[in-house]
Amino acid sequence: MVIFGMSRGAADLPEDPAELRRFASELQRSLIALEAEIQAKSLLVEKLKFQLAVLRRARFGRSSEKLDAQIEQLELLIGDLEETEAERAALRDPAGRASATTTLKKPSLRAPLPSHLPTETVTHDAPCICPACGGTKFGRIGADEREVLEYVPAHFKRVLHVRPKMSCRACETIVQAPMPTLPIEKARPGPALLAHVIVAKYCDHLPLHRQSAIYAREGVGIDRSVMAGWVGHMAALLEPLAERIARHVRAGPAVHADDTTVPVLDPGRGRTKTGRLWAAVRDERPYGSTAPPAAFYLYSPDRSAVHAHVLLAGCKGHLHADGYSGFGRLYESDASSGAPPPLIEVACWAHARRKIYDIHIATQSPAAEEALGLIRDLFAIEADIRGRSPNERATVRQRRSAPVLAELRAVLDATLARISGKSEFAKAIRYATSRWAALTRFLDDGRLEISNNAAERAIRPLTLGRKNYLFAGSDAGGKRAAILYTLIETARFNGIDPEAWLTDVIARIADHPNSRIDEMLPWPWAANTPQTAAA
Repeated sequence: MVIFGMSRGAADLPEDPAELRRFASELQRSLIALEAEIQAKSLLVEKLKFQLAVLRRARFGRSSEKLDAQIEQLELLIGDLEETEAERAALRDPAGRASATTTLKKPSLRAPLPSHLPTETVTHDAPCICPACGGTKFGRIGADEREVLEYVPAHFKRVLHVRPKMSCRACETIVQAPMPTLPIEKARPGPALLAHVIVAKYCDHLPLHRQSAIYAREGVGIDRSVMAGWVGHMAALLEPLAERIARHVRAGPAVHADDTTVPVLDPGRGRTKTGRLWAAVRDERPYGSTAPPAAFYLYSPDRSAVHAHVLLAGCKGHLHADGYSGFGRLYESDASSGAPPPLIEVACWAHARRKIYDIHIATQSPAAEEALGLIRDLFAIEADIRGRSPNERATVRQRRSAPVLAELRAVLDATLARISGKSEFAKAIRYATSRWAALTRFLDDGRLEISNNAAERAIRPLTLGRKNYLFAGSDAGGKRAAILYTLIETARFNGIDPEAWLTDVIARIADHPNSRIDEMLPWPWAANTPQTAAA
């Protein structure tokens, strides 16, 4: 019997040849069994990764706290299995050499390091005395190099502003440089610290009490309530910039809109209530426009239609949205004046597909599978024409997408005629057919999209953040979050590091004239800041 964990040298090897052969046979069987176990664990990891990918797709399609919990559990399980396999590999070969009999696919540990990282060179000089002959004269014939990726922890520093007072020898007038304007007068935080706290909370989803604990480990005590005061000050200071982003979004020919729930503390009732964060997105990159993409957020205590109208006030053109009835009046003309409707509805094929997909998962319906295949073809066509001009996109859609839509409508109508009108499948089909004009509007206008995924991508960071913290105290926290999400997500949309941008903006905005606020927007800032760090 082979005892696992015992080295081969520690075992008592039999001297009899037959016993030795039997011992070797048992050892070989044990190795085969161990390799089979490792292979099974590897397959389990791949299976869990596949399940995780499916859950992620489902998660960003519909909101589900239960689904979020399943994803977190799978993340932990996969990580644990991979750590276990890495530990076993290290025990088998401390030097990290792969076993000749191992069939597992190893992750790359020697991928090229990013070229933009600063480089620190450490030179390891050779011995000054030759170990062979004792000579002391050497000539360099080359060098071996090995790159290692290292991490330098973030650190705090004190900045001491010194303003010498100078006296004129002729008239004794005292001259002194003015103190630079601080982001928060009579307070200590610098622009970089304020930007870091904001980005950590609204981009990295670290609530203030966790940040306080992290900073305490570095020997800097910053109370949560103090940082909350900083965030409140910054929201007020930066609000004009968020309003300018909102004006840019609303000026687009087509806007994407969506909303999601957010938990809000309600002290008077002793529990939380449900508020709403709305997102309006302008993103014209799919049809090659150079207009900067941007996202604007608005908080409301409920989902009344009036808040949707406030979000889209002044918008003209097309609106990509789901079937929320609150948008309905925006699609209606003014009966008294005869004015055209402010917006034209463009329905989302991702929403229509999702309802049919749920039926397919639940029933394995062949008709649902056929409809999903045709919708998949529509999205494949869109992937092919992404980035082309509006005229090119419209031409390709008429030639390729229109026949697919005609076939899809025939499949949906035929299916609806032969199933119960009260079934869930019938409801899913009627969701699409009742919105057919809005679902097919993208065919004729190359500026329109097949889905509202741009808004859903803008909502995604909010759904991640709401798991980590509640908005403090009242609805005011939701309004602050809307301002700061507007700034951070718009910077990310433009490939700009939000922390680098906010650091510079916070340092200068107090002295910056409001009439030139556009200069502080992410896209002109990036154009005038060559050292911008990409997000």
